[in-house]
Amino acid sequence: METRPLNRIKVVLAEKMVSNKELAEKLGKDPATISKWVTNTSQPSLENLIEIARCLDCEINDLVRK
Repeated sequence: METRPLNRIKVVLAEKMVSNKELAEKLGKDPATISKWVTNTSQPSLENLIEIARCLDCEINDLVRK
């Protein structure tokens, strides 16, 4: 089984106690899209990262740093 790096979006969502569904609603995205980002199946665009940071009241660095 392949191990993937820890996903920072998932960590910040947990720290802020925000669900994938809540973030999807705030961003106007499908919850499946958020799930793909959280599980590293796909990555959000820079524009989406900016919006995620705004919605979660954090810095973009919090979402991408290791």
